[in-house]
Amino acid sequence: MKRSPTIARVDKVKDTSAEVKAFSRDFQAVMDEIGKIIVGNKELVRDILIAFFCGGHVLIEGLPGLGKTLLVKSFSKALGFEFKRIQFTPDLMPADIIGTQLVVEREDGRKEFRFAKGPIFANIILADEINRSTPKTQSALLEAMGEHQVTVAGNTTVLDEPFFVLATQNPIEMEGTYPLPEAQMDRFFFKLNVPYPGYNELKDILSRTTTSESYEVKRVFGERDALKRVLEMRRLVRDVLISSEVQEYIVNIVMATQPENDHQADILSDDMREYARRYISYGTSPRGGQAIVLASKTVALLDDRINVCFEDADKVVVAALNHRILINFEAEADKVTTRDVLKKVMDELGYEG
Repeated sequence: MKRSPTIARVDKVKDTSAEVKAFSRDFQAVMDEIGKIIVGNKELVRDILIAFFCGGHVLIEGLPGLGKTLLVKSFSKALGFEFKRIQFTPDLMPADIIGTQLVVEREDGRKEFRFAKGPIFANIILADEINRSTPKTQSALLEAMGEHQVTVAGNTTVLDEPFFVLATQNPIEMEGTYPLPEAQMDRFFFKLNVPYPGYNELKDILSRTTTSESYEVKRVFGERDALKRVLEMRRLVRDVLISSEVQEYIVNIVMATQPENDHQADILSDDMREYARRYISYGTSPRGGQAIVLASKTVALLDDRINVCFEDADKVVVAALNHRILINFEAEADKVTTRDVLKKVMDELGYEG
């Protein structure tokens, strides 16, 4: 069932509040600061910031040497929050991430257990090459990412806000790599790809990195106001309006990825239903729908609107769902990707004529 073009757009609100304008202004200011160091990749930086202001985490996939680590460092400097990097290796243990209990001697000579915090206790975490560690170590991030807390020896410690994990993984299959389990993939708000730089971008990168000239990222928010401002922007995202038609469109996208869902008969053609059943093993979870809604609200704010339109959702569907759909061996044999599946779903549910 295709949506009508008469409800495809929601016009800009003429009397946009100062709060909405301030959101897009501050968002752009952070992007500009990151742009002093990161050449190109504006869409990538934008999507990372969208996930951050929605309160989610990001998984980035790209070949070595494309500036993933530099991007996260620049991101943390522009926002002004504490940053820590965790290099995942096959011998990394969960205690190396979250911390451990140590036996220490007090002044009176008695001994006691004291918790030594791990590198997870920071605002912005770079989990570098996360697929190089074992599943046991990868799972150490699950509680922290989902609950913003860690539990060691029965004691729970709450992490400071904001808490944002940006994990990277290399697409190269090498000895000693462990693909992320589907349960952990679902914890990430977005999965993004870092492309090779273009011709002009590569020339700019070489010019900037092989001279004595330095570029400095300045923090956008004041030291005392950073947390308050981020929480205000996150609250504003959730206050954005979404119509029942747009929400229904998002629900239909999610259900269209679920091969055994009976609702598919009401929204998809027979050919599309057969396509989904042929190539998809498991569809997206409700978290996928939540990610689309929140990201769409942020996109609306960046366009100085306080309501979501269909195009806002279209811009974030692939980033929100491409890691939440499990395709089968037949899809791999036919060189069909999750991106291909999502594009076909959106075409099926898109405009008439």
